[in-house]
Amino acid sequence: MSTAAEAPEVGRFAPSTTGPAHPGTLLAALLCWLDARARGAEVWLRFEDLDPQRCRPEYLDGQREALAWLGLDWDGEERQSDFTEAHAGALDRLADAGLLYPCACSRARVSADASRAPDGSARYPGTCRERPLPASGEGGWRDCPEPLRVRLPPGRVELTDEGGADLSGSPAEEYGDPVVRRRDGAAAYHLASVVDDRRIGVTRVVRGRDLAPSSAVQRALGRLLGHGAPSYRHHLLMLEERGGKLAKFHGAVGFEALGARYSAPELCGLLAHACGLQPRPTPSCPADLLPGFEWSAVRDVDRILAWDGAELSLGP
Repeated sequence: MSTAAEAPEVGRFAPSTTGPAHPGTLLAALLCWLDARARGAEVWLRFEDLDPQRCRPEYLDGQREALAWLGLDWDGEERQSDFTEAHAGALDRLADAGLLYPCACSRARVSADASRAPDGSARYPGTCRERPLPASGEGGWRDCPEPLRVRLPPGRVELTDEGGADLSGSPAEEYGDPVVRRRDGAAAYHLASVVDDRRIGVTRVVRGRDLAPSSAVQRALGRLLGHGAPSYRHHLLMLEERGGKLAKFHGAVGFEALGARYSAPELCGLLAHACGLQPRPTPSCPADLLPGFEWSAVRDVDRILAWDGAELSLGP
């Protein structure tokens, strides 16, 4: 808990607006909200809507409606697309430091030529690393039609999750230089996330463990921009079975179907039970879960969830 003399802690929930809210979305939002409210911290809702091919206004509106329906409130709300000038300013700083370069490699070429990064993606081998930007008098990076990457320095980033997981790594060696501006001109995920966290003063990042591998990359990028490091807390995921395999629960059932089957207290209670906060799926609202909330009560193991077209059921 922060004292009056300390700067307030700030958290954020940052869903991508590429689809409707689903149980995984709602669980992540609930845990982020509980973490902040239990600590007396601010918590912001940030819609990540920079992908022009996949993000849709109706998904953003639907997610906002779903989160309010569940009983979650926020100290501020924003859309990443409203802050493209801040993203461009960060690219200016990286360009002035001589760290940006255009990349002509297609995804297929990178995948074919590269080894795997810790998160399973293709490690960028540095094929275009020595290519220069256009001269600043000609517009610099703004004149590049190609994606832009940033030259990460070598070396290890030491990070530990609050739950004890080791998030450390050597991003330049393990991932290669990340894309910071996409071919379509939008800021890429890592850059936008780091810049927007800094802008609203985020001190705590609470999110699903599928995003844990990106922590070291984002910390390395934050260092290049002169940003401090937030604390991290990564939590369990909702998984579904697909042909005998487990995958992140996404797209199997959206908020419209959930809202038609469950009341908000019923679904909140089911999510609380799924993550270990309640022994049974007892109808409740987020505020009911707040007294005594502790991360030690939240299960570490991912939970299997199934939707049969009528209701949700929990696996082990």
